[in-house]
Amino acid sequence: MSNKQQENERPPIFSNNPSNIMPQKLTLDSKLKFRCHPGVSCFTACCGNINIILTPYDILRIRRALNLPAEEFLLRYTTPTYLEKTDLPGVKIMLDEEGRCPFVTPEGCTIYPYRPTTCRYYPVGMSYFREAPEKKDEKALAEEFYFLVKEEHCKGHLEDKIQTIQEWRVDQGIDESDLMNKEWMELVMRRKSFGYQATLSEPAKRIFFLASTDLDKFRDLVFSDAFLSSYEFDEETLQKLREDDIELMRFAFRFLAATIFGIRDSGLKVREERLQQKMEQIKKHRAGAEKRAQETYQELLQDHEKLKKQAGAKKSAAPGKGSAD
Repeated sequence: MSNKQQENERPPIFSNNPSNIMPQKLTLDSKLKFRCHPGVSCFTACCGNINIILTPYDILRIRRALNLPAEEFLLRYTTPTYLEKTDLPGVKIMLDEEGRCPFVTPEGCTIYPYRPTTCRYYPVGMSYFREAPEKKDEKALAEEFYFLVKEEHCKGHLEDKIQTIQEWRVDQGIDESDLMNKEWMELVMRRKSFGYQATLSEPAKRIFFLASTDLDKFRDLVFSDAFLSSYEFDEETLQKLREDDIELMRFAFRFLAATIFGIRDSGLKVREERLQQKMEQIKKHRAGAEKRAQETYQELLQDHEKLKKQAGAKKSAAPGKGSAD
């Protein structure tokens, strides 16, 4: 699979190059004639020269299978990147010296049951049709549809197996991946709709990257004194966040939605005392700004008076303007 086609698969949707995309809009009921197995002559050919962006659930699932902490997995198997048409940082699979996926062998994928969502979709792609972002009904903004990617080297399309797109999704375990990635993908699509004219702050980018890639460090953040003193949690929720990676990942998506995109979340409550502190800080800042503005105004008045006096003195000292003896 080439870079261009891999980038068109979901999630996320990367690239608008249609060179090997069949010009037909497919639905869940559309038929797919395809089968990949060790007997096809192109087996594993699609595992080189690829660009596989990893979703948070991809990272969690693969590193669990490898029994690696998040930091070690990220260092050994990924490289930083930006999610297409956004300034959101993420990671993609780091290819070996031959430009191949580090998990592929001549016999096939060594992490096949835990493979990334993008790999599961191939040769099916998913995309969205989005209406104008100014529409108020956000639920009506996106319509999902499917398309087929056909590359010349891929012989899987010559196989006899026929199934619907929906059956393909079930067979490849895509439904589970999409369910786990849904909230994260919505954040990416939301950010993408803003375009490049709106930029995120560096702290916002760092927290997005942390929450999307390294649940170990994000858990440390959640259970830090500063975080716990800022947000209210019941003991049951804290227990889940402490022990359950899936619950923590879902909370990370909600946290990002609230803190970066301003989406209200009734389950994410800021402590009342922190709100009061914030209000006091705002009031002090406003009062300080007003005081500085008043001081600056007075300084300007004084400077203006000095200039008037200096101008008057020069005028009095000019020839023909002095008093007669």
